[in-house]
Amino acid sequence: MIPNLEAAELPADAIEVGRIADAWGIKGWFKVLPYSTDPEALFSSKRWFLLPAEKGLKTFSGVLKLAIQEAKIHSGTVVATSREVVDRTAAEALRGARIFISRSSFPTADKDEYYWVDLIGLDVVNREGLLLGQVHELISTGPQTVLVIAYEQDAKPQERMIPFVAAYVDDVDLTARQIRVDWQPDY
Repeated sequence: MIPNLEAAELPADAIEVGRIADAWGIKGWFKVLPYSTDPEALFSSKRWFLLPAEKGLKTFSGVLKLAIQEAKIHSGTVVATSREVVDRTAAEALRGARIFISRSSFPTADKDEYYWVDLIGLDVVNREGLLLGQVHELISTGPQTVLVIAYEQDAKPQERMIPFVAAYVDDVDLTARQIRVDWQPDY
């Protein structure tokens, strides 16, 4: 185990938001590779949960809790520090660690803004009430986001893509776990 970090339980609502890339400097700072282009969740949470890297050298096992002292953008990347990570050697021991944050720690989304993690698994229904499938993933194409909808046809898994823009998306109801769209199954 890495000195000064305590073992923890992963929260039931934990979401993987990035990973630690490497040490940064000599005072225990580390570089973070966020999975989002807007890493607000990393900045809003002062408690990160770490799991070891899936591949490569594993310097710890289990779940560790890391109290974040500061996280910020520096030269186009995210860097962070913690009181428990006192020097470069300790920061290097975190290399590859996967970062999880409790979903309840995410900043509140603005009206008509959604976290991708909240959309995955929602049913997609068109205006006629026909179930088109479930959101399997989202893809950022630059100018817009695209919903990747999984469904079955003739007992074979299929995918359809629907741009996540107001022209096609009528309503997102997180409570009902449904997205209503202006889309036909043969598009």
